[in-house]
Amino acid sequence: MACASSLLSEEQFLCSICLEVFTDPISTPCGHNYCNTCITHYWDTSKVCQCPLCNETFDKRPKFSVNKVLSEMADQFRKSKQVKNNSNSNQEPAETDEVSCDFCTETKLKAVKSCLVCLASYCDTHLEPHQRVTSFKRHKLIDPVKNLEDILCKKHDRPLELFCKTDHMCVCQFCTESDHKLHQIGSLKEAYEGKKAELGKIEAEVEQMIQVRQLKIQEVKHSGQAGRKDADREIADSVQVFTALISCIERSQAEVIYVIEEKQKTIEKQAEGFVKDLQQEITELKKRSSELKLLSHTEDHLHLLQNFTSINIPPPTKDWTNINVHQPSYVGTVRTAVDQLEKTLSQEMEKLRDAELRRIQQYAVDITLDPDTAHPFLFLSEDGKQVSCGNANKNLPDNKERFSECLCLIGKQSFSSERFYYEVLVKGKTNWVLGVTRESTNRKGHISATPNNGYWTVRLMNGNEYFAVADPYVLLPVKQKVQKVGLFVDHEEGVVSFYDVETRVHLYSFTGCTFTEKLYPFFSPHHNDDGKNSAPLIISPVIHTD
Repeated sequence: MACASSLLSEEQFLCSICLEVFTDPISTPCGHNYCNTCITHYWDTSKVCQCPLCNETFDKRPKFSVNKVLSEMADQFRKSKQVKNNSNSNQEPAETDEVSCDFCTETKLKAVKSCLVCLASYCDTHLEPHQRVTSFKRHKLIDPVKNLEDILCKKHDRPLELFCKTDHMCVCQFCTESDHKLHQIGSLKEAYEGKKAELGKIEAEVEQMIQVRQLKIQEVKHSGQAGRKDADREIADSVQVFTALISCIERSQAEVIYVIEEKQKTIEKQAEGFVKDLQQEITELKKRSSELKLLSHTEDHLHLLQNFTSINIPPPTKDWTNINVHQPSYVGTVRTAVDQLEKTLSQEMEKLRDAELRRIQQYAVDITLDPDTAHPFLFLSEDGKQVSCGNANKNLPDNKERFSECLCLIGKQSFSSERFYYEVLVKGKTNWVLGVTRESTNRKGHISATPNNGYWTVRLMNGNEYFAVADPYVLLPVKQKVQKVGLFVDHEEGVVSFYDVETRVHLYSFTGCTFTEKLYPFFSPHHNDDGKNSAPLIISPVIHTD
């Protein structure tokens, strides 16, 4: 049998339907051989029962039995061919993550191609019929693909070999004749090239985004390092200041204790002197008392009379009636020390105020006034740095940005997510309002410039009353008239702070603010008041303190 099979050609053991070595071969009445499964499936899907090779038609489906001789020869041939192919093939068994041949029965070899018509993957050996048989040559071969069902149209069970540009999806040939009939259709290759070009652009954009973020990381790290330096410097300054304050307090405390102790020592020394003198007098008096008792008991008349004169003279003593140990007065001792400490603390506070002002002045910005927002009574200088209130109403367009009733205006510059600082000269004025406002705040009609309405301001009234415009107003304990106001905003921290620039005094801070919009500098020179308040508000250049 083996000898006979070796003399036969490979074509004699191939089913003409599946083009593989026979499996359970049967013979038709016309003498042709097929796999039992292949011919059965062929006739199940055909309207007539005929031979696929010679087209002989049968009135009814023949009954088959397996051709045992041919079956044995086919099995023998299959095994010998498998051994031969395995010994001659350079292919390696397929790895777990590789596509394996669907037709290898024992060791699964790595597939080299997948067929979109057969929906199977083939190693070099089992791919041979597709390269030799004319009908198989027309099949579309692609690089090996797992799960070939995924590249089939779910509706028509055909390969997805076209691309609908209208719906941006892969379609089969039948789709172009039904659901996508009027759509713009192109080849997969064309769509692939287009999408690949788009991917290139997207990749470039992603790379650009990566670079931007890498630069941002460097910026953030630099900011963190710079912040660390600022924090270390701030800690060092605070340690120095508080160490000096603690030393000053301890020194003042020691001085007060020393003064009190010295007074107490003086009193104790004086008391000890009095006690010593008293004890000495007591000793002398006790001696005289003994002499008197002795003399009073004598029976010798002459002896008593002779010694009476000398013993009758009292020993020298002091008059202790008005002699007292007066307790020292400590009134004013601690107060005097605290007054001196207060002067020292005031000097240290002056240094702190100077340091604080120097720090915030580094955020100085250039501000100019916006004439399009100014109330018609207000007059601006040509350079946009001064504003005052006149007595005449100018004919100006009532645009939405302009304040219609309150004598106010804002700066041209807006700020968000940053710190900024500027200074305004208020010398000679009796009324004014300064601060910042949100971009969207109402500017028509009467305005209450409170934080609830989007304003954070400080106000001077009646020439000497300073208020933080909150709800309710907060009276500020200003000791002397403010000549120049410094305004600092930390957008991130939610802080708006006001300073008396000349005295370096912190006037007030709004804290815990939430800023969700751009902020604009806000100004109100207030009414002219018959010339009493005619002085302008002047945005002055920031002179950095030494």
